[in-house]
Amino acid sequence: MNVPDRRGDQRRVGIAIEVPPPFGPELQAARQRFGDPLAALIPPHITLLGPTVVEQENLDSVYAHLAEIAASSRSFVVHLRSSATFRPVSPVVFVQLAQGIVECEALERAVRSGPLEQPLRFNYHPHVTVAHEVPDTALDVAFDEMADFEATFEVHAISLYEHGDDDVWRPVRDFPLG
Repeated sequence: MNVPDRRGDQRRVGIAIEVPPPFGPELQAARQRFGDPLAALIPPHITLLGPTVVEQENLDSVYAHLAEIAASSRSFVVHLRSSATFRPVSPVVFVQLAQGIVECEALERAVRSGPLEQPLRFNYHPHVTVAHEVPDTALDVAFDEMADFEATFEVHAISLYEHGDDDVWRPVRDFPLG
């Protein structure tokens, strides 16, 4: 995973939608089975903003920005179904969204504005990673094993995660939708 360097009291954050139980733990266990070295460090989620360094003194404006976006957004349903991959561009297997794509795209655009404005490295594609940084054979197994995966849940909040010095991504603050 590419994470930007930080200095001093800067914070490395990400904004995401948590995949709730029982589906989150199920996806995390699958990621561990596939040998993904990041499985224990990254809770299952749908990324809205990837790893970003924020100055400590700017955190309040980031919180206000996220609270405003969340308050103006409604809860929605996400339906996860089947596996897909970013290969050959990137060695990733993921569970794709069958429902909730438009809402995730709108949230991503809104989050990636104001104090969090930044260019994208790749076009935004909401998904839940289940295998990354593993050999091709493990990617094949992940793709095949997750082909029948299905889960539906309601999204009630977006979450700010912080990347700790121990490389674990932890949810720090939720911003309830509408």
